[in-house]
Amino acid sequence: MTIHAEHPFADPEPERDPARRLRGRLGGVVTLWTTGQGAGRAGLTVSSVIVAPGEPARVLGLLDPDSDLAEALEETGTAVVQLLAWRHRDLADAFAGVAPAPGGPFRLGTWTDTRWGPVLDGVSAWAGIRCDGPGTPVGWSRLVDGILEHAELAPEDEQDAAGAPLVHRRGRYVRPAGRG
Repeated sequence: MTIHAEHPFADPEPERDPARRLRGRLGGVVTLWTTGQGAGRAGLTVSSVIVAPGEPARVLGLLDPDSDLAEALEETGTAVVQLLAWRHRDLADAFAGVAPAPGGPFRLGTWTDTRWGPVLDGVSAWAGIRCDGPGTPVGWSRLVDGILEHAELAPEDEQDAAGAPLVHRRGRYVRPAGRG
């Protein structure tokens, strides 16, 4: 077995896309978007998310247009956007399609069905959104715009006990400063 100093599948330095490199340096909190019920459930790990306050408040996300989630979202028109913590990093990788999940990634946790889709039990925050159509092509992604219909946020002390949000930066998960 060989241990590589760098990712073995990364493009050589001069061939790397500057937009992807810039996005990676911005970092982002990792969310899990889910939709559907029963065997029709789909999910995707997403870190390109914006919450826009207003009347109505909106949640915007850049989704992979070829993902199972994008296809299912067109059918359901609703999704759950949930905040993941450090302890969820294996689950995040499974939903991103970069780690194995025998039987599917929904077997890696316990879930509660809502009218917007499945919620991972124990998350510190989640939102139910209703989407305005299939989304708009933006670069290699699809910009999905959802109206915030419902939000559940654990009290601050419970959020601290649940752990800091999972952050993705430069292709890796990182712990926020001050967390061990």
